[in-house]
Amino acid sequence: MIGILVAEHLPLVRRGLVASLDCEADLKVVADVGSGEEVVPSVLRHGPDTAVIDVDLPDVDGFTAALRLRENTPDCRVLLLSRHPNPGQVRRAFAVQALGFMSLDVGPEQLVDGVRRVAAGGRAVDSELAVAALESAENPLTRRELDVLRLAAQGARSDEIADQLFLSVGTVRNHMSRIMCKTHARNRLDAVRIASDSGWL
Repeated sequence: MIGILVAEHLPLVRRGLVASLDCEADLKVVADVGSGEEVVPSVLRHGPDTAVIDVDLPDVDGFTAALRLRENTPDCRVLLLSRHPNPGQVRRAFAVQALGFMSLDVGPEQLVDGVRRVAAGGRAVDSELAVAALESAENPLTRRELDVLRLAAQGARSDEIADQLFLSVGTVRNHMSRIMCKTHARNRLDAVRIASDSGWL
């Protein structure tokens, strides 16, 4: 019997995941939670073999939850789910050593097969996404440029970014100009999108 933890913040989606997994004779959902903060404590309490985690959890995201599991309970294998999968997310999933990464649009049979493969220590990653992740460009941005872009992604203006990073407004604008040049972005919002989709942020 494969014990499973499900972490999904939308109650209806969580119930659907639990129902899809629980109806299999060799699978049993031993716990389900609605936030990333609950993942590690719940795994420690219930001891599942596999954790199925949505990457878009609202407090602690699924990637962070997977990394915490790796650090605290390495025997629990992780399958990450995403509503909008992209190559950058696959790279992040590999970086936190998740064995599985799938779209929430997959059918119940694919999900069940993925859980079984991950529980056995195998990989469960969409082949097209995996190839796209391997082919996607390496991060061309410097650490400081990433700092600037992360704050921009949170909606900070140039003067606010300058205050937080102890830079001049002119220096922030120069960083943004280089960021848009390197990412071939039309504007800062486009740069944020490109960097996020590529897994650089």
